Amino acid sequence: MQRWTVMTAEDERLDMLAQQLEEHGLVVTRDEPMSAHTSYQIGGPADLFVVADGRQELIEAVRLARSLRAVPFVLGGGANLLVSDAGIRGVVIHYRGAMRRFAEEYGEVLLWTEAGAALKEVSRESIARGLTGIEWAVDVPGTVGGAVVGNAGAYGGYVCDNLISVEALQPNGQIEQLSNPDCGFCYRDSMFKRQPRAERAILLSATVSLRPGNLEEIASRAAEYTRYRAERHPTAPSCGSVFKRTEKYPAGFLIEQAGLKGVRRGDAIISPQHANYIVNLGNATARDVKALIDLAQGEVKTQFGEDLELEVELVGEW
Repeated sequence: MQRWTVMTAEDERLDMLAQQLEEHGLVVTRDEPMSAHTSYQIGGPADLFVVADGRQELIEAVRLARSLRAVPFVLGGGANLLVSDAGIRGVVIHYRGAMRRFAEEYGEVLLWTEAGAALKEVSRESIARGLTGIEWAVDVPGTVGGAVVGNAGAYGGYVCDNLISVEALQPNGQIEQLSNPDCGFCYRDSMFKRQPRAERAILLSATVSLRPGNLEEIASRAAEYTRYRAERHPTAPSCGSVFKRTEKYPAGFLIEQAGLKGVRRGDAIISPQHANYIVNLGNATARDVKALIDLAQGEVKTQFGEDLELEVELVGEW
């Protein structure tokens, strides 16, 4: 007996979007597992998955998606995300634009980089050039754009310390230059992260101020950061720190004091090495990780009266 598949309006819209994206030379994959694109190695399928290798490709892909009333989800390095097991509906655009240039100006060096560049690669190139300002990011995963959104930082340095401006594609299609104060930075947060995904400005590029310094000293500092990370941070797949520190205490300290180090759900575990890491032992699901997130928040609140706020973003259908 012949089976008939009924196309919904959403199916038809996605088919039309896929066709238009392909006509513009972009490669479209259907039902792409997001587990292949996140540092957690967790996440269900995206309906459509498109790679944008540069600024103009990203702008065009976003424009086409919005013209068909599809909300584009722009993915960077996937380092601070927990994607649900159900995946992401609509279109995911993986921005990999990594062009950058360095220009001397009045005793400092301005670094302009596309937001899809890997943060640690930008940091390492800056170190090799004898430039100081972002050596703290020598081993920090993710992209420049993701680091700006989350105001990433380590070892006392933060993105906001050196950022001059960003170029942002607004939901209305306008491209704007936003200064550092415009970005609304605070601890592990920015204006962009506080915007709902459907209304979030999309970062195209960033400009950062660096300073010439002693190459050996800068490289030595970076090497010390690398050594410290290797000793203190788990190497199994994770999103990095799950929670922000509270006003008084580091989140990992509270989770450890609550007796939760080593607690496991499925193939996810609160790391015995660092309690603010929930790691994937190999086959963890988003549901496993979320169960540990809920457990940590509940126990810390019950035992210490402290609210743990997520640093990781929960994405997709939950």
